[in-house]
Amino acid sequence: MKTRKFVTGVGEFFDFMGSAMAVSAAVRNRQPARAADLQRLGIDPEQFSRIRRY
Repeated sequence: MKTRKFVTGVGEFFDFMGSAMAVSAAVRNRQPARAADLQRLGIDPEQFSRIRRY
């Protein structure tokens, strides 16, 4: 049981990091970030889209 929880935790960590990298790349390329990635990071997609970039 401990092994399964550990493997699940590692998988969730990589999902989180993947979302962080995807949002970072979208911002860097001046493209909209996917709502699912923003939500996984705890960011409101509607509020994020209102941020002005200079």
